[in-house]
Amino acid sequence: MPPSPRPTGAAALGPSELEVLATIARCGSLAAAARALGLVPSALTYRLRRIEEALDVLLFDRRGGRARPTPACGELLRGGQELLREWEALAQRVRRIATGWEAELTVAADAVICPRTLLELCEAFYATAAPTRLRLRGETLSGTLEALQAGHADLALGVLLEQTGGGDVVMEAMGEVAFLFVVAPHHPLARAPQPLTPAQIRAHRIVAVADSGRRGGLSVGIQPGQDVLTVPTLALKLAAQLRGLGCGWLPQPLVQPYLDAGHLVACRTTLPPRVSRVGYAWRQAGGRGAAPPGQALAWWLQRLQDPQTRAALLMHRPAIGAPLVD
Repeated sequence: MPPSPRPTGAAALGPSELEVLATIARCGSLAAAARALGLVPSALTYRLRRIEEALDVLLFDRRGGRARPTPACGELLRGGQELLREWEALAQRVRRIATGWEAELTVAADAVICPRTLLELCEAFYATAAPTRLRLRGETLSGTLEALQAGHADLALGVLLEQTGGGDVVMEAMGEVAFLFVVAPHHPLARAPQPLTPAQIRAHRIVAVADSGRRGGLSVGIQPGQDVLTVPTLALKLAAQLRGLGCGWLPQPLVQPYLDAGHLVACRTTLPPRVSRVGYAWRQAGGRGAAPPGQALAWWLQRLQDPQTRAALLMHRPAIGAPLVD
């Protein structure tokens, strides 16, 4: 029987081959990569040669005893990460069909979501001994829904209900979050006549949380021409305003303890009240009435039907003196 033809092109690539290439690139030499992979150097050299021959490209510059990725290898590794995610997604779908439980569930939480309550939900989920791994990711403004739409999350908490979810996105309301315009007691606006006008506010720096969406274009409360200090998280925005680095709008449940303690001052303005309607969203093939979600997502959705759970997720109230972390 003649030998099987050697695979060529994309057929020569799989998760194990990409792992080999990534390990060589990370270790910087074939000898170090062989040790990391538990292979003898000759076996690793043979595997690398087979991949290069199949693709008909040089993947590593081996001069000087080193193994430096060529530009072609760099592109392959970048694209390979996307392939690995697709393979894992396929494997997850297969496991979900077989067991009903997702291998992994990613929850994207907007900055307005209380991390304490979110972790309490994680604790309750783990108490069920479910086989699903949890992954949490922080998002802000349009990035929360975008993470779901792009397939980077299975459940999005704190999405703005004014956004359009798309045909396969199901959205449910969580509640409303009121925002207060606050400054540190030593900030000039704390002593200014009230209600503050847009012209008064424009004259002072505002602290804004960056939109985590790819376009990053959603901004709230910034006056035209106003100086802006942009920070990555709501916790850092709070810390900046406590230091008097700027003014800005913050969720009332978050700042109320600091107002009560005199660490922040709420100012009346002539601007319309700021109230955001937020909800949670998930993707469901075919929209409503389609196949039910996996058991892990179903568990979270069942918990979110509880009004007390939804309210607790929006009660962003750390204790005074607690670490300012998201």
